[in-house]
Amino acid sequence: MQESVLDFSYNFPAIRGIQAGRHYYIAMCPLKLIPKVFLFNEEEVPPNFRSQRVLNRARIPKIAQYIVENPNDYVFSSLTASIDGVINFVPFDERKNSNIGQLVVSMDSRFLINDGQHRRAAIEEALKQKPELGDETISVVFFLDTNLQRSQQMFSDLNKHAVNSTRSIGILYDFRDPLALATKEIVDKNQFLRKYTDSESPTLASLSPKLFMLSSIYSTVKNLLRKSRNQVITTEEIQLSLAFWETLYNGIPEWQLVEKKELSPSKLRRDYITGYSIFIEAMGHVGATLYYDLDDKGFEHFKKLSDIDWLKTNKEWLGRAISKAGRISNNGEAIRLTTNLIKSRLGIELSQDDKKFELRFTEGVISDD
Repeated sequence: MQESVLDFSYNFPAIRGIQAGRHYYIAMCPLKLIPKVFLFNEEEVPPNFRSQRVLNRARIPKIAQYIVENPNDYVFSSLTASIDGVINFVPFDERKNSNIGQLVVSMDSRFLINDGQHRRAAIEEALKQKPELGDETISVVFFLDTNLQRSQQMFSDLNKHAVNSTRSIGILYDFRDPLALATKEIVDKNQFLRKYTDSESPTLASLSPKLFMLSSIYSTVKNLLRKSRNQVITTEEIQLSLAFWETLYNGIPEWQLVEKKELSPSKLRRDYITGYSIFIEAMGHVGATLYYDLDDKGFEHFKKLSDIDWLKTNKEWLGRAISKAGRISNNGEAIRLTTNLIKSRLGIELSQDDKKFELRFTEGVISDD
């Protein structure tokens, strides 16, 4: 494989660089060219003969929708691809041996995506809905493809050290989702939440000085307001949420001890259910039942919260908030079972669906094993 002058070719404005002693090129590609150049039809090829994982088509509509719904401020990171063919780099200023120039690629070359096949497929889908996006560009990092093993190693290297951002930081940096915006406003306006909410970590370390993760506050507000992502949140609903958190704080003596520095967050989590996400997410459901179904607009039932035994040693939590293995649970079934127990202790009659769920639990149909 060598650089040469080509008669029939793709031409990309590009910057040339060097990594590990090899040339690579960063080029700008029009979106309309992406589906035509970067083909991906390797689903039937065994993994050991592919340079990529199989496309997960379930992801494509959501990514495409993101582009279509945000045409003025969507953002994509670069695609990474290997070129299996003849290329020539023509500097704009050959006298200075410039690394800025034109990347010329033979028309019969194969382009293998090493990173970004879902973005490629989403771009193709978005162009069907908004063809006018075709003249916009995406950066592509090109490497020369010496063999399949090299491409497979590139895929491994590119993904080996990739770390997905935490759900909390995704919420913190999200300025489109009304629920994320409402959650951040609620945390900012509630002194206790503002002081004890971690906006970045996926989990809280045993000695963390925080009590809540932003993602858990988000889920709790979602449960309370019975909303889903991207639904409008009104000013009245934000006020309702603030009242919920204030009343909840007043009903949990352990939280008040933390605020007075008479109990550390780590000791609260060590000994009490009230120091975990499952508790506040369950309380979001309880609050929704009170406000929307029982017309308890002031959450008066929360006055009975201090009568509940929140200690982790309370066997009532076993199989609900605490698994049989002794670990705190936080899956959907555990949250619902915890919600039902809290409702019962607050004197709230369970709905018919709740009763059926409880029956399945007592019969052993629902298990954390």
